[in-house]
Amino acid sequence: QVQVVESGGGLVQAGGSLRLSCAASLRTFSVTTIGWYRQAPGKQRESVAIIGSGNTTNYAESALGRFTISRDNAKNTVYLQMNSLKAEDTAVYYCNGRAPLINAWGQGTQVTVSA
Repeated sequence: QVQVVESGGGLVQAGGSLRLSCAASLRTFSVTTIGWYRQAPGKQRESVAIIGSGNTTNYAESALGRFTISRDNAKNTVYLQMNSLKAEDTAVYYCNGRAPLINAWGQGTQVTVSA
């Protein structure tokens, strides 16, 4: 059974930083596309950053220049470094792992940025 577990959320002041981690129990982790998504209260879930198996990355416009996604295949973990956080970054952040026949979501981790 595939498991995806997020960690690293918390409360931070505006301008601060957080690093989220996504650990996935996937034997095919190295060829899995991992994405970070977020959902704020009353809003739809949106993509934040995605990293492919070849370390290609894609960022939402709101994340460009502030967030960095990276992966450590030896640890089956993807990271999201978030800097210069803003109040509008407050949301539940979810990790998603996709590979052939796999589409796994974690339970999410809360990020709250105080103004």
